[in-house]
Amino acid sequence: MPLGVVIRRVPGVTRWARHVWKAVAVLPGASDANWKELRRDGDAVEFHATTLPLELFRTDTEAYLHGLSAKVPAIYVVMREGETDRPLDVVLVTASPYEAQDYADTGEELVEKMPMTDGLIAWIRDFIELHHEDEVFIKRRRDKKRVDLKQDGIGDARIRQTADVYRAPQARKETVH
Repeated sequence: MPLGVVIRRVPGVTRWARHVWKAVAVLPGASDANWKELRRDGDAVEFHATTLPLELFRTDTEAYLHGLSAKVPAIYVVMREGETDRPLDVVLVTASPYEAQDYADTGEELVEKMPMTDGLIAWIRDFIELHHEDEVFIKRRRDKKRVDLKQDGIGDARIRQTADVYRAPQARKETVH
């Protein structure tokens, strides 16, 4: 589903940042755009920055379920500092909180959380109902091998030990001749 990304520009509060940019909304089913001005309110300007596809994958239904179970279900917009004449490059829109967290962990991207519209919630829920399969948890069984019979890994086998490796080191006494 195509999602338009709305980004707001407001004046910065320090002399080092002339403007502050923030993603504020998504537009489901939007057509293509290239930083089209939507509205202006004093110094604040909102742009339809771009339209990207929201792709859902059947292997990620657990993440979508987790996202829908949140107090406010959200779509995540991943952005980077612009490399061309644009202030920001919108990289991705996703419904997966896990994928958004992966991008947020790198520190190179800016991840904004937008509330989902009711239509998006219904669309994602229908996708989950169609494709979600619960994975059965299989507990791993331990080997029956007894590992407590032999002390392995004490010291380095290449170094000859003449005494207990757990004893405290003692000062070496030198003899005078």
